[in-house]
Amino acid sequence: MPEAPSPPVSVGAVPAWQPALFTFAITELVRLQRERFQPLWTVDSWAKLLIWLALSSGCSTDQAALESFAAGLGPGLSQRLRQVFFARELEELNLRLLADPAEDQALALPLDALEGTLDPAAVQTGLERVGLLERVAAPDQWRHHESLIALPWRRQVAPCD
Repeated sequence: MPEAPSPPVSVGAVPAWQPALFTFAITELVRLQRERFQPLWTVDSWAKLLIWLALSSGCSTDQAALESFAAGLGPGLSQRLRQVFFARELEELNLRLLADPAEDQALALPLDALEGTLDPAAVQTGLERVGLLERVAAPDQWRHHESLIALPWRRQVAPCD
């Protein structure tokens, strides 16, 4: 005898898979759209993404609505989206770059630690490809650790008035 179909989910109940689907979808949306918010690798680009998400979700343009949207994302989802926004994976270089401007430094890590240590030349190539080379300090200032390279931010000198 065939199994009886599962009872339908009530209108007020949220299926267990729905939060995971939402997180996956919004994470992929951020990954696909992050390059369009200039200047890349800045707090301004992050703010532009959040505004775009809010407006695309039907929020009004007033500051209170935008702040409410950002707060509504919650700290967990906000942190996850920010990590995706400021990370790049370059498989052909076995390189993962984490470059959140709110942090003290950017990080270069191998995608597959079993493939050996990071090659500084590959890190430099990766930084150039993603537009970070001019934002981090020169290679002689990089700090090499066991399985990562810490890349201090280049000091920005304010123009004279």
